[in-house]
Amino acid sequence: MIADFLYQFKDVFFGFNVFRYITVRAALSAITALIISLFIGPRIIRWLQQKQIGEEIRTDGPSTHLSKKGTPTMGGLIILLSILVSVLMWAKILSNFYIWMIFLATFWMGLVGLLDDYLKVVKKQKRGLIGRYKLVGQITLGLIIGSMIYFNPHFYANGLNDNTSVPFFKNLEIHLGVFYILLTILVITGTSNAVNLTDGLDGLAAGLIAIAMLAFAGMSYVTGHVKFSDYLNIIYLPGSGELTVYCMAVVGAAMGFLWYNAYPAQVFMGDTGALALGATLGAAAVLIKKEILLILIGGVFVAEALSVIIQTTYFKYTRKKYGTGKRIFRMAPIHHHFELQGWHEAKVVVRFWIIGILLALLSLTTFKVQ
Repeated sequence: MIADFLYQFKDVFFGFNVFRYITVRAALSAITALIISLFIGPRIIRWLQQKQIGEEIRTDGPSTHLSKKGTPTMGGLIILLSILVSVLMWAKILSNFYIWMIFLATFWMGLVGLLDDYLKVVKKQKRGLIGRYKLVGQITLGLIIGSMIYFNPHFYANGLNDNTSVPFFKNLEIHLGVFYILLTILVITGTSNAVNLTDGLDGLAAGLIAIAMLAFAGMSYVTGHVKFSDYLNIIYLPGSGELTVYCMAVVGAAMGFLWYNAYPAQVFMGDTGALALGATLGAAAVLIKKEILLILIGGVFVAEALSVIIQTTYFKYTRKKYGTGKRIFRMAPIHHHFELQGWHEAKVVVRFWIIGILLALLSLTTFKVQ
């Protein structure tokens, strides 16, 4: 909004002309979010400490985590506030459909996560927000975004309301009809939960989100650029380039939060941050029609979620068949498995980051293969 306001005076001062460029506003968005998160981080951490809003550590988790008890949680507020201010400053939030949708995803699930954290750490309700209520929030969000795309006259007129692109294949798209809404629900719900499961080690989720959103920033830019999208044989979505500004705000906010969340963490993001960031990642994939590619970019998140599903399913199966439940992993999610194998927490995090970077780079190569 500030960028739009200043751009009006480009004839008065030629320097304001730079605000027409997405790349400039995206860079400013990342820097702004980073600075804001660094500035408000200590203040929010102190406030959380004063209110005694501290994390309760699982007794069935790794014993090394017991020392983290009482570490301030709900630090996702740092991320959400940084994104909010940065996007209001540099993105075309009032006139761009894509910004409205991803903004809705971030703050819808941010509120759900905030309620969950509030019930757990303030009201001392061990389970927090009941799982099915979280699921209702995720499904409702996916239903809204999926419907807004599917029934949008602009998307419908161009045959873009129900399709998803298939990576590694030139001009291959799958049209799902009304089932596209179901796909949207699955992507947003699955990604939101996967990021939440990954948020179990200092800096792990924040770092991986920054990597994934940086990749989506690049993809959003070329998807919204008529020449680049044509050259790369990918779907062209007018206006989607503005998502670059939003994605970079998330990158900046996540990096700033990581300053305080890196091992040993001074604050945890809690469900306030994890559910919001997961929904944002899923929404970004849906909005630029890269739902399938999200599986590759978010490969670590997928592995974390699958490890929980596999562990739970196998344990229930063996308990029913043999009377005693057995486990495939020492502990799930899988980052705890490596901890119990003797890896230091920081080593697990850095190695998972490296895998995340490799997957992001691999995903970007698919564009030229098409």
